[in-house]
Amino acid sequence: MAVTVPYKRELEFEYGVSDELSPFVRRVIARNPSAFTFHGTGTYIIGKGEVAVIDPGPLDGAHVGALMAALKGEMVTHILITHTHRDHSPAAEPLKQLTGAKTYGFGPHGGGKAEAGLEEGGDMDFTPDIKLEDGDVILGNGWTVDVIHTPGHLSNHVCFGLREEKTLFTGDHVMGWSTTVVSPPDGNMSDYMQSLEKLLQFDYDTYWPTHGPAITETKPFVEALIAHRHERMDQIRSCLSSGPMTIKDMVKRMYVDVPETLHPAAARSVFAHILHMVESGEISANGDGDELDLYRLT
Repeated sequence: MAVTVPYKRELEFEYGVSDELSPFVRRVIARNPSAFTFHGTGTYIIGKGEVAVIDPGPLDGAHVGALMAALKGEMVTHILITHTHRDHSPAAEPLKQLTGAKTYGFGPHGGGKAEAGLEEGGDMDFTPDIKLEDGDVILGNGWTVDVIHTPGHLSNHVCFGLREEKTLFTGDHVMGWSTTVVSPPDGNMSDYMQSLEKLLQFDYDTYWPTHGPAITETKPFVEALIAHRHERMDQIRSCLSSGPMTIKDMVKRMYVDVPETLHPAAARSVFAHILHMVESGEISANGDGDELDLYRLT
């Protein structure tokens, strides 16, 4: 029986307007909708008076202006970055210049690895003022944030847990509206699967992704994502059971209900799964093991 991921796509909002989501959390959504960002980047504000901003978003003057309007009369003490795609981190620099706050992140983009041409592209200019590590604790005025390193979507991806509300800001690691793109070389399916399992160790009541609505059934949702990824690997095994096959041909069989315009993104995800399966010794390549190669079951 096919795995059903309980996606949540309903979201009421107005671009550029600060919505109060809880006593500690507000959100302003940037007008940068796309196939990868859903309605756009949701920038979160934590606290009141002295606040943290999570994922300032794209380098867009209107969005930065909307953020500054939402922050009027308050002090930004921390700028937190989940990862360095261009829909998440570039606005950190103008926000830093306007507020004087320091930026916090796991590190620069992918250790310098090249982008594969999907997603929103890498922000190669971002380097955090404060480099975070897994397990770090960030203290603010009235709020406490735990840092959880969750590589997979990118190697520098982190989630931020707000202790006072038992909520987790999941960036692009877990999203309610869609599965996460895992695109090599910096995207790594083995890391991503381990990072999903890692989240099951924590008891957060709510996830706030950077794109889309909140997830309230947190552990069942993560378990469904894990099952979905295992189902994809079963589909790859099924494709290869009839003989060697290219990723392009696998995608045609595995994603028959998906528009062909999205097949390149699907191919990157299949490639990530295949590299994971090559690493485990389950399948092998006829050549160098790139996206154009023939793969077979071992």
